[in-house]
Amino acid sequence: MSPPTVNLQFTAGPIKSSSFSGGLFINNKFVPSESGKTFEVLNPSTGKEIAQVSEASAKDVDIAVDAAQYAFDNVWGEKVSGVQRGKMMIALAEAIEKNADEIAAIESIDNGKGITFSKNFDVLEAAAVIRYYGGWADKNHGKVIEVHDQKLAYTRHEPIGVCGQIIPWNFPIYMFAWKLGPALATGNTIVLKTAEQTPLSALKVCELIAQIFPPGVVNVLSGFGPVAGAAIASHMKIEKVAFTGSTLTGRAIMKAAAASNLKKVTLELGGKSPNIIFDDADLEQAVRWSSFGLFFNHGQCCCAGSRIYVQESIYDKFMEKFVAHVKTLKVGDPFHPDTFQGPQVSKLQYDRIMSYIQSGKDEGATALIGGERHGEEGYFIQPTVFTDVKPEHKIMREEIFGPVVAVSKFKDEDDVLRQANDSFYGLAAAVFSRDITRATKVAHKLKAGTAWINCYNQLHAQVPFGGFKESGIGRELGEYALQNYTAVKSVHVNLGAPAPV
Repeated sequence: MSPPTVNLQFTAGPIKSSSFSGGLFINNKFVPSESGKTFEVLNPSTGKEIAQVSEASAKDVDIAVDAAQYAFDNVWGEKVSGVQRGKMMIALAEAIEKNADEIAAIESIDNGKGITFSKNFDVLEAAAVIRYYGGWADKNHGKVIEVHDQKLAYTRHEPIGVCGQIIPWNFPIYMFAWKLGPALATGNTIVLKTAEQTPLSALKVCELIAQIFPPGVVNVLSGFGPVAGAAIASHMKIEKVAFTGSTLTGRAIMKAAAASNLKKVTLELGGKSPNIIFDDADLEQAVRWSSFGLFFNHGQCCCAGSRIYVQESIYDKFMEKFVAHVKTLKVGDPFHPDTFQGPQVSKLQYDRIMSYIQSGKDEGATALIGGERHGEEGYFIQPTVFTDVKPEHKIMREEIFGPVVAVSKFKDEDDVLRQANDSFYGLAAAVFSRDITRATKVAHKLKAGTAWINCYNQLHAQVPFGGFKESGIGRELGEYALQNYTAVKSVHVNLGAPAPV
């Protein structure tokens, strides 16, 4: 039995078609699932099937883990120097860049995001992340610790072993790189499950991985969370699991990790991020950044600035400019170069967002613009701005993960800090003010893992990202992420001290 083949046709752009395997990627080969099952992949712009891919079961996870363990013991881990790992990773970054147009087209047809963003952000930033961690591969080392002249004490940073990784559907190729980068740099092997909604771009990149890395180092499975994801979280041979997604699922993964082998866990979870506009802000820039902060990626960002707080004295002026700017955002075909917002990723997500919009209306908030379906086909939603929102409203407290923003007023610093921090999430926040002293002071008081000042949604490979409170555990990106994939060993060498007894 052979795995399915993915054949895609694109309506615009330099790439007209793409063909690659839809199988499970294990030991540098694309193979069918043990059960022979496949599942459909839909184009969110039309709601129609574009491909079938193999569906991983718990048995397939076992096979992938065995492949990863063999690779760790024989061809990776401490069998390959950091210099060599770095060279391979940089080669992968260059291969991704060389194939950026095709990978971006796959991302846009599978996820629905605009082709301009798919290439210039998702794909090229994914390559940047891999390259950044390639540079770390020979620099993640321990240190000598002074104790006394009869002892040499030092630490080693050792790879953990087989790492399980589960990525979301909102930034498929970008999250793929976030997970691969630090794990490969530190010498671990990987069993990664893609989101069932968006498995395609990772499979294409697996073709490149097979040309560069030894078999078994990276294994990628398409499948569903309750089956393949659960098997990864509870697997006794997986020593570490990393997950990006909802807080609800993050809790389940922590329970599974604790109930199995107490594997190391890192979680990048949900958010309901506050965006604060003070009365001395550059209003034009605050409007544009606030729009980008929420509507970028169709609002499907864990760090989206979905709660905007505007100081009372400028509220009316801000709203006038903000609404006018949001009306200029182009919603439509992801393959049109000017499209800013494409469809939501799935019918399930579309229905979820529309239910939140209805909840906002039912609870008495005002949908100033939007609040309805866009077009007749696919999963498009109009950019939606709510006012007259109360702190207890669902749209002000729960993560919507769509193009819906709630705008409220505040009086002063104490008032806005009380409102902004009144959330069980703590992923990100932003402050807009020309007074950099005030902006910095407020940023330091916000209970969030990332605080942007006079900007929003700025992510860089070298800057850590992660949440406070129920928005996660651990950090992605930057040097900090290496800690998630490293086991620290202390070594004591006796240089001549006699035994105490």
